[in-house]
Order: sequence, then structure tokens, then C-alpha cells
Amino acid sequence: MITLNLNNGVELPALGFGVFQTPPEETVRAVEVALQTGYRHIDTAAAYGNEREVGEGIRRSGTPRDEVFIETKVWVSDYGYDETLHAFDKAIGKLGVEQLDLLILHQPATDRFEKTIAAYRALETLLADGRVRAIGVSNFMPHHLERLLAETSVVPAVNQIELHPYFTQPAVQQADAEHGILTQAWSPIGGITFYPGFGDERRSVMDEPVLTEIAAAHGKSAAQAMLRWHLQEGRSAIPKSTNPARIAENLDVFDFELSADELARIDGLDTGVRSGPDPDTPRPERFAMVISEP
Repeated sequence: MITLNLNNGVELPALGFGVFQTPPEETVRAVEVALQTGYRHIDTAAAYGNEREVGEGIRRSGTPRDEVFIETKVWVSDYGYDETLHAFDKAIGKLGVEQLDLLILHQPATDRFEKTIAAYRALETLLADGRVRAIGVSNFMPHHLERLLAETSVVPAVNQIELHPYFTQPAVQQADAEHGILTQAWSPIGGITFYPGFGDERRSVMDEPVLTEIAAAHGKSAAQAMLRWHLQEGRSAIPKSTNPARIAENLDVFDFELSADELARIDGLDTGVRSGPDPDTPRPERFAMVISEP
């Protein structure tokens, strides 16, 4: 497993295991299998509704707590200073741990950005108190980052964004790099079914001829070629699956290397079209979600 050094010195396993849209009843076994297969980084979120099952899966795997990097996210309905401190308590209560390795804000609340700032200041407090080892954000565009950095003290360690060969967000990656923020990819192999209603006409990245050709040259799948692309370009990636064979396949990306030409060909597939929601679009309904107590 490749590890990446965050801007505060914490080491993060570059390839994580995601549980977005994984039903709670399937999450325990998926996490258990992932850890037994060799993953050491689990990514969840309050809004996924499966933090409790992630914690149970970690325990059932038999993997020592200090060998598992746990990342979770605060949902917008829990933004605000005191609210976010309580969101942390809810998260660790469900996960069954005392400390989080990485806690991030799930997305910018563009129409209530003052609450986003207050939430991040709560993360800074949790970091200073040693209750989290690193803090960060998700789905922040460069202008969101600039405002956040102007009003807070700690530079985010991570910015988790939609990023796959058809949507590479070069401006966000550049802004992250300029500030020493690690870019982490959600939907790293395309997110074909993640967001019904958002870009229903989109193509499957898995069927992209450039990727299938590159993958075949290395005796790998298109998904493996994409994950290798992320790793070689210095990103963290969070693939997801509940299929044990696919879970293992997604981890089997450390025994080959893409050439500079192959990396450039994959970079050239960018369409600039999102598969998921635009972070700048106000969606007041998000604030109606109630994150349950432990």
C-alpha cells in the first residue's frame, strides 16, 4: 500500500475503501472483507447512514484500531460550531472509537457559508484537542477554499472531490496543490450509478477504448488502470464495492506502472462534465436531513 503524507505529517493510505450508498445491512461484511483483503483506510460519512456498521465491520475484521485509518464527514445540517462538535460525538459514538484519523466537511453550504466557517473552526478545535488527527473538506471549489483559508487558521489536509478520467477538475487540483492540500477522488472510476438524474446521458468510463486498451496492455481491468492513474498522479482514491472479487481487484494495482504517455492519454479524456451535483448550486433541502444520535 502506498501512503501519502498529509500537510501536518499524518500518513494516509492512498487507496481507501468507500461505502457511499452501501446499505447498512451490507456494510459490515464489505468493510470486514476489505480489511481482510488488505485495505487500511475506510471512508464513510454521517449522511451515508452506515457509520455504525463501518465500526462493526472494523471490529469483526480483527484488524487492530491503530492499523485502520478512519475518515468520515460532517453533513451540512450539523454545520455550526457547537453543532459540529456534537457531530463529532455522534460519529465516534456510532463508529465505536475515541479518535478519528480524518474528519472533513461533506460539502460547502454555499447559501449559508458562515455556518461552513463555524463548522470548520470546530474541526480546528477537535484537531488542537487531539480528538482528530487531520481535518479537511469535500467538494470545495477554489473560491470556496480561498474564503475558508481567509477566515480560518488550519489549511485543510484533504479536499475530496469528484474526479475520474471524464471529469478531472484541473483547476481544483491546482488550487489544492498550491495550498498543500491532498486531492482525494470520490467516484474515482466513474460513478456511473451514483447520482440518478445528474447527467443520465453520460457514458460509462469502463467502456472507454483508451482505458480498455491501456488496461489490456498491462493485463489489468479498466478500473485498475484508472486507480493506478490516480496513484501515479499523487492522489488518494476511494473506490467502492460490495463484491469480494471486485474489492480484491481494486486493491491489486501495485504491481504495474503506467507510462508517461499512458497517463497523458487518460488525462486527455476529460470532458469537463460532472456526474454529480454542482457544489455551487444552493440546495436548501440538504438542511432537512437529521443525523441520528448514536
